[in-house]
Amino acid sequence: MVIDPGDEIDSIIAILRKHKLIVKQIVITHAHIDHVGGAMKLRAATGAPILLNQNDQDLLKMLDVQAAWCRMAPPGKVEIDQSIGAADTVKAGSLVADVIHTPGHTEGSVCLYFPAEKKLIAGDTLFAGSIGRTDLPGGSMEKIISSLHEKVLALPDETVVVPGHGPLTTIGEERESNPFLQK
Repeated sequence: MVIDPGDEIDSIIAILRKHKLIVKQIVITHAHIDHVGGAMKLRAATGAPILLNQNDQDLLKMLDVQAAWCRMAPPGKVEIDQSIGAADTVKAGSLVADVIHTPGHTEGSVCLYFPAEKKLIAGDTLFAGSIGRTDLPGGSMEKIISSLHEKVLALPDETVVVPGHGPLTTIGEERESNPFLQK
């Protein structure tokens, strides 16, 4: 499983070849260009399906606008093979993750929780000391705070959080010190 292939597809393919890995699925946590931009290139190279929550379809339709904001080349049309959401699971070998729909950063934002490993792939929902921005199309401060308090903070304190950007953290650390999570 490859999660959120930005635009470093050559590096990803090099790692796959080096370790003789086969990609079975490409999972996107949300449809911002820095997370979905390389998905079609990776699908073309591996044949793996692209999974994304259907609530981010409108963002997929404006990837050219997102590219202009970032002053980068548009990635072209991204086509989703399967929608993922609450109560779904994704698997990579023996690893199994629960999909947690966490709207707020975008309408279709999801996190992946690997319970056996106590690891959360947070996309841009939660960062060390911060949360995902809500001022872009599809963002909502009210929804992200609700997602965080009702879903993400329900996870065990020892859960390691792998954010879409920045250093690792834990649910416990964020519960204690993240200013956005204080009641």
